[in-house]
Amino acid sequence: MHTPTNEELLKAGVHFGHMKKKWNPKMRPYIFMERKGIHIIDLNRTIECLEDAAYAMQNMARTGKKIMFVATKKQARDIVASAAQSVNMPYVTDRWLGGMMTNFSTIRRSVKKMQNIDRMLGDGSYSNITKKERLTLSRERDKINKVLGGVADLNRLPGALFIVDIVHEHLAVGEASKLGIPTFGLVDTNSDPRLVDYPIPANDDSSKSIEIITNFMVDAIKKGLEERKSVKEETASS
Repeated sequence: MHTPTNEELLKAGVHFGHMKKKWNPKMRPYIFMERKGIHIIDLNRTIECLEDAAYAMQNMARTGKKIMFVATKKQARDIVASAAQSVNMPYVTDRWLGGMMTNFSTIRRSVKKMQNIDRMLGDGSYSNITKKERLTLSRERDKINKVLGGVADLNRLPGALFIVDIVHEHLAVGEASKLGIPTFGLVDTNSDPRLVDYPIPANDDSSKSIEIITNFMVDAIKKGLEERKSVKEETASS
């Protein structure tokens, strides 16, 4: 697994923080300098944090835990959704519904409702309903799918959260904290890194920065899943 180099991180603009006036003093240990009123993130610290986070994430994947990816800001949505799909992990990229985890049973009910509509529209149970009613049901299904499609296969609470922009996703951070669920998060210079278990200091506004960090985390998950698979195969053959 290749850890991104300083040069690759620079190229992706990972080092660009926010304007100095927007900073959170708790980010001081991760800031290299200030240039033209903008804080520059210390990429050596980013690499250290990335490696710590990747090691932990790999172990979680190896033990079969589900890691939920959370990124509802426009420039992160598509990157994060396809990254999560590539390792069959749950994701939330439309909006975070309050109670997504603290009121998980309600979320599961909505997912079940969507699956029921899917099944009925598919197997012809609704053959006797009008075109208008069918359209209404389809719309309802699409509405639920937009928000909850990424967690449709999640039957229990996730083992951890990977969050892009912990300030923007403060609801997710708060729920995870309340439930004691470990968190990995991109922390920009306006964040409080103490709010997540594995802070990764990085520009959380640039799609290139989000992509390089997210892809590295996905590589760690892939490695953990491969290890899990080979252990299972060894056990089965012995």
